[in-house]
Amino acid sequence: MSYRVFLNKRLGIGVLATALVICFLGGLVIAKEMRRIPAAGETAAAVAPSMPAVPAVPGSFAKLASDLGPSVVNIRVTKSADGVSWNMPEWFEHGPFEHFNRRFFDDQHRQRRERHGRRGHSERRRRGDFRRQGAGSGVIISAEGHILTNHHVVQHAEEVRVTLTDGREYEARVVGRDAKTDLAVLQVDAGEPLPVATLGISDTLRVGDWVMAIGNPFGLSHTVTAGIVSGKGRIIGAGPYDDFIQTDASINPGNSGGPLFNMHGEVIGINTAMVPHGRGIGFAIPIDTAKPLIPQMVATGSVTRGYLGVSIQSITPDLAEALKLDGTQGALVGEVMPDSPAARAGLQTGDVITAFDGKPVATSQDLPGMVAETPVDYDVTVTVQRQGESLDLAVTVGKMHAETAQATDSPESGRGNLGLHLRDRLADSRGEEDPALANGVLVTRVQPGSPAAASGIRGGDVILQVDQKPVDSIAEVKQVLAETDEESPLVLLVKRGGGSFYVVLKA
Repeated sequence: MSYRVFLNKRLGIGVLATALVICFLGGLVIAKEMRRIPAAGETAAAVAPSMPAVPAVPGSFAKLASDLGPSVVNIRVTKSADGVSWNMPEWFEHGPFEHFNRRFFDDQHRQRRERHGRRGHSERRRRGDFRRQGAGSGVIISAEGHILTNHHVVQHAEEVRVTLTDGREYEARVVGRDAKTDLAVLQVDAGEPLPVATLGISDTLRVGDWVMAIGNPFGLSHTVTAGIVSGKGRIIGAGPYDDFIQTDASINPGNSGGPLFNMHGEVIGINTAMVPHGRGIGFAIPIDTAKPLIPQMVATGSVTRGYLGVSIQSITPDLAEALKLDGTQGALVGEVMPDSPAARAGLQTGDVITAFDGKPVATSQDLPGMVAETPVDYDVTVTVQRQGESLDLAVTVGKMHAETAQATDSPESGRGNLGLHLRDRLADSRGEEDPALANGVLVTRVQPGSPAAASGIRGGDVILQVDQKPVDSIAEVKQVLAETDEESPLVLLVKRGGGSFYVVLKA
């Protein structure tokens, strides 16, 4: 072996040995860092390897349920079966809620009719001694006995009774209600302070937070269910102030009006609706919506809202392109009501409202709530985009008039469900009677698959006669129906557009 070959071999072995030593020492350093104890003033978290956060799952809801249960009440409602369908708002009866409403609120009525017969049922109706019952839930919000619940739970109620967890039962009176947000306040005279629930802040809720519901589903008193917040700001067609919390905590018929609690034991929502065909989809009114309304309902029995006087809509990409708008932000004004605050301030059809009182208006859903919570006679600045220019308009907010006509459900008397939803003569924003409805009763909606739908009646039609007798109010419709033979076809004179025609309804 030559000296040169020997030298190369020795150099190769040296390099390999050096590399092995470096790797060994590096491993010791890494291992030491992984095992090292935090130095003084240094937290374990500072030296621990980065790990994804693991959500805290409640081990048990038993303590919360035990502590909060006494503040939740069961509500039992009795009303006269005067032909008006059970006390549910229109938006609750159709669409995803139609199935549950019919099953829970109409089954008892149908069973009674089958049990007692149509003739006896109609006879009791004429005597006015037929009663129907419903159930709901509520939460005590003052030691003096004020209870927050849903408006639809107590709508049209003649008698309201509440039951506490300890079995005490009281007669309750409705001290205030607000149909637009589906809220109502009851009061009971217990003679002693009652357990009160704490109202939290729903705005701080996050999707994924744990929540717990307590209520009276299907008459099963003080049932506790739990889940998470599945979504916020849900729009379900309830009205201009839609802003629901979605949860997968089980909500069923009878839960309406009951509280939705966070893990601090605070009320963050009032359970209101569910989608029966979609498992685990329930909705609650955010408690932040209810809190400013409660004092008004208690003090005056109703809610006063600010009024602007515009009809608005969302801006779609197609609308934005057609109107040459910069984007889809804001609320597009479709109509300005005559002699309204908006008209006096100079708002015009086609304006895009981008800010109200300094607060940005991202969509048309933002504006109604902003206006409603503004005090009457308060001066605000409304920012609009008009033909590419930004304008600031000074507006004095007006007072929203109380609705002059209330929708009612099927007005039949002993005839079963004809599927007609009627409303008395309308009024415009100034309270004047609409001359187009000088006679008759307006059809607001027709239930799909009903006798009215089969006859061709549509929403927007005006019923002039029932059984060849003129009718100008829902009360007159009911009176005529009560006098007709329930087995005979019903003849209606209907006005649509510029003409009138007869239709026949067969129950």
